Amino acid sequence: MFLDRLDKAILRQLQTDAGISNVQLAALVGLSPPACLKRVKRLEKSAVINKRVALLDQAKLGNSLHMIVEIMMQQDRMDLNAAFIKCIRDADEVHQCYKVTGEVDFVLVVVVPGMPSYESFCERVIYSNSNLRNFRTLISMNRVKYDTKVHIPD
Repeated sequence: MFLDRLDKAILRQLQTDAGISNVQLAALVGLSPPACLKRVKRLEKSAVINKRVALLDQAKLGNSLHMIVEIMMQQDRMDLNAAFIKCIRDADEVHQCYKVTGEVDFVLVVVVPGMPSYESFCERVIYSNSNLRNFRTLISMNRVKYDTKVHIPD
């Protein structure tokens, strides 16, 4: 889908604040409210705007641990990877999963309330995979940067 400069301006604004009113959004990007709303609806219909969500402050909801988990598989086969990916998609603790190149096959971002929950996750999801060769867990001490924005090329 072709995106002109106004579409990109709308997307940049919505990534900063998806709750902005259409009137405010239109003023910020230099469109009339009806024209702006039409563009937003087109971006939603074409799934450029996938969904709108509220970002919560985890610190206000209780303690949690963020784990970066590197997964190394024994064999690199599509069927085995697909089974692992399905299991990962079903695990609520996994907030992000990347299939990567190099020594590691997958990198997970796992969020749990504490170590007992992480141990349970490992037993249920990681250790149960027969294709697992090895995994390494890095525990985040502090999140230095977190951004949900997608890069929009000029």
